[in-house]
Order: sequence, then structure tokens, then C-alpha cells
Amino acid sequence: MASSRDRQRKLARAKLDRQLARRAATARRRRQIQAGVGAAVVLALIVVGSAWALGAFDSKPERKAAEDVCVWTPQDAKANTNLKDVGTPKTTGLPTAGTRPMTITTNQGAPITATLDLASAPCAAASISYLAGRSFYDNTKCHEITAEGALRCGDPSGTGIGGPAYSFYDENVPDPAPSPSASAAPGQPVAYPKGTVAMIANPPGTNSSQFLVFFKDFNPAQPKYPVIGKVTGGLDVLQKIGALPTVDNGTGAKVKPKTDVVIQSLTVGEVTAGPAATSAPAASPSAG
Repeated sequence: MASSRDRQRKLARAKLDRQLARRAATARRRRQIQAGVGAAVVLALIVVGSAWALGAFDSKPERKAAEDVCVWTPQDAKANTNLKDVGTPKTTGLPTAGTRPMTITTNQGAPITATLDLASAPCAAASISYLAGRSFYDNTKCHEITAEGALRCGDPSGTGIGGPAYSFYDENVPDPAPSPSASAAPGQPVAYPKGTVAMIANPPGTNSSQFLVFFKDFNPAQPKYPVIGKVTGGLDVLQKIGALPTVDNGTGAKVKPKTDVVIQSLTVGEVTAGPAATSAPAASPSAG
């Protein structure tokens, strides 16, 4: 009997030892897991703190690089001595909506006022505004009264190939007439109604400072002048200038005003919000 009780005690003791061993192993695993979780939490807090310090959670949106509105192509002022190097306008941050007022004061009477269309011709408006701010046009002559019915200005050299030492592409050129006879048909839209302000370049597509102000309707089958604005005042002065007699400009073309037409000053005002001043083609009925 004694041996049987001893054997039972030994078995119970062994069972208890096994239970205690299992409990100890379980406790060790629990401590290891807790330690691992704690280390992970600490590491995560360090990462988050570092990211916060570096501004990863700032609410400010990412700043994008400003896009160019206009591209100014350099011209060789050494090859063409009629060009003046006056720098270039900005390429970014230029207004592309509304209008800007332009005032041309000549020696021929009251000022001629116009609006420049920032929506349809932002680069032309930017160029003229930039040059006007540097008095580029002041005390220069309008060197031509064209056969198309426009006063040509903006070339200080008076040669037709002068201007600043940069150029820019065409904007807002009216569409061609729908048929060969459309230009003569009453009621058809006119590409260049009187009062239109347009760029002119030699060769076409290399616009810079020269512009046309039409004192009568002109409706070619293939328009080539970019429309940039319209006259708002002084059209009678413009038409008086258009009626001046012309003489040979030295090339055999009888287009130079016999009486000098001098731009005493050309200024451009601040941006005015509102609808575009012009579009291409200009929807003005033909005079017939």
C-alpha cells in the first residue's frame, strides 16, 4: 500500500511539474510578444514623429511649377540692325482673360483708344504692354498707310523689318472666307472691320512690335493678320489719317504718309475683367 501511495505521489508531482513548466513557457512567450509589440509601437511612434517634423502631414497642397503662357523667340540684333534689344516680357503669370486699355496719342489730333483682348491674344497684349512700359513706341512714326485700309505703326526704324529682338507666334487669325465670292457678299462677316487692331510681321508668324489699325473694312479670302483688339475711341482721327496723301517709301511703294504721323506716346492700362474684346473672325457685316 505504501509503495502504491508513493507511486501516486510521484505521478502527481510529475504532472504538477509539467503544468508549471507549461505555464512558465506560456508566460515567457507572452512577455516576448508584449516586448515585440512594445518595440514596434515605439518604432512606429519614432517614424511618425520624424515624418511630422519633416512636414509630411502639412495640409498645404503641393506647389506645381508655373506653366509658360507665351514663348519669346530671340532674334539676332547683330544680323538685323533695325532690331533693338530691350529684353523680353515674362513668360508666366500673364493675364489671359479680360481686356487692357491702350491709348495712342499722335500729332494728328485726339488720342486713339483701343482695348487689347487678353483671352484671344494674351501674348500680343503682353508684348505691347511690355514695350509700352519701356517707352518703345514713343516718338516713333507710323510709316505706312496700307492699300488694305490700315495704319501701320510700331517700327522705330520705319523699314518694316524693325522692332525688339524677340518674336512670338500668331494668335487669333480669322478663318478664311467660306467661298471665293464671300468677301464681296453683303451681310457676310468681315475678317477685319474698321477699328480692328491686328499684328503684322515680316515674315508672317514672327510678330513683335508692329501693328495695324484698320480705318475701313478689309475682308481678304486668306486672312493673315492676328486680331488683338479694337478701337474704342478716335476712329474719326484714324480715318482722317487714312485719308492723308502718300509718297514713295524708297522701295517703289507709294505707302508712306506725306505728312509724318508721329506716335507721341503709347500707353497700356491695367487689366479690366470682362468678356473678350474680339474674336476671330470679327462678326461685323460688310458694307457691301
